[in-house]
Amino acid sequence: MAWAPHANANPKLLRWLRVGLLYSHSPLPCSAGALEPGPRSPSLQVPDFRFRGDPEARLRLMAASMKQATGGVEETAAEEEPRVLEPGAAPFGNFPHYSRFHPPEQRLRLLPPELLRRLFPQSPETRPILGLDVGCNSGDLSVALYKHFLSLHDGETCSDASRELHLLCCDIDPVLVERAEKECPFPDGLTFITLDFMNHRTRKVLLSSFLSQFGCSVFDIGFCMSITMWIHLNHGDQGLWEFLAHLSSLCCYLLVEPQPWKCYRAAARRLRKLGLHDFDHFRSLAIRGDMANQIVQILTQDHGMELVCCFGNTSWDRSLLLFRAKQATETHPIPESLIEEGKERNRIRFWRQ
Repeated sequence: MAWAPHANANPKLLRWLRVGLLYSHSPLPCSAGALEPGPRSPSLQVPDFRFRGDPEARLRLMAASMKQATGGVEETAAEEEPRVLEPGAAPFGNFPHYSRFHPPEQRLRLLPPELLRRLFPQSPETRPILGLDVGCNSGDLSVALYKHFLSLHDGETCSDASRELHLLCCDIDPVLVERAEKECPFPDGLTFITLDFMNHRTRKVLLSSFLSQFGCSVFDIGFCMSITMWIHLNHGDQGLWEFLAHLSSLCCYLLVEPQPWKCYRAAARRLRKLGLHDFDHFRSLAIRGDMANQIVQILTQDHGMELVCCFGNTSWDRSLLLFRAKQATETHPIPESLIEEGKERNRIRFWRQ
C-alpha cells in the first residue's frame, strides 16, 4: 500500500519525511576487509565508466544501473518535483549550495599542488592516479581539487588530464549528482555517481566496476571532506567505525576533513529550530569531543593506517589530515620532504598510544 500523508500533517515534517524515505535503506552486514569482487547478481547491470558519449545518455545509463541496484530509489527522486529544502534541513549534509558558505579555496590553500605527483611518481605510460571523493555534493570541490592537483587554471583544459588523474565522485543525493554531471568541465577525468556509501551491496558493485576499468582493486587516494559527522549522526558510533573501516580498506592514502563537535551541536540545533527531532543517534554517541583526535585514533589503532601529516586548519576550524595504509609502505613510500613539511606545519597535537 502506498504511503499517503494525513490531510493535517505538518508540511515541514512531510518534507523531511520525503527526504528520509528517499534515502532510507535496510542496514546490511559490513566488514572491514578489502573490496572483494564476489558473485555478481545476474539482474544487476554494471555501468561502463568509460562511456563518454552524450552527457544526458551517460546520465540515463547510470540512472538505469542505480535503479536496478537500489530498487528504483533514483527513479523516485527523478519523478519528484525539484525540492527546496528548508534552511538546515539537509539530514545527510546534502545542502544545495554548500560551496557558497564553505568555498573550496579554503582547503586548496592548505594543500600543496604537487601533492599527488609527490605521493605517486610515475611514468607517462602508466595508468592514471585513481581517487575516490565520498560525499561530493554538487562537485564544486571535486572539480577544484582536480584543477589544483593538475595545476589547471580557470577555463583551461588539458587533453592528457584524464591520463594523469581520474576521480570517482559519489553522493547520496541524485539531484546534486545530476547537477555535478551537467556542470563538470572535465567529463573525461571526473565520474559522478549516486551512491549511499553505507549500502554495502551497491558500494561493492559500483566501486568494483570502476576500479576494474583500470585493472585495480583499490584507489590510490580517497577524499572525505566534511562527511564524517553526517555518517556519525545518521549511523551512530558503529556506523562511523564501519565507514572509516571501508575507506581505509579501499584507499592507499586518505585525506580526511572531520567536522568538530561544535558542528554536531549546530546541526542538531538547526533541526530543533525547524520543529523536528534530533538525529536518532545524537544523544547516544559515545564518540565525541575532539573529533579530529577521535578519527585519528580509529584509523591508526583499529584500521591499519598511519597519520602522515596535518596540513593545517581551514578558517572554519577543520583540520586536513592525510593518512596512509601501512601495507602500502613498499609500493607508496612517503616522500621525506612531505614528512618534514608535515612536522613543521602540524598545528594540532594528537594523543597517540
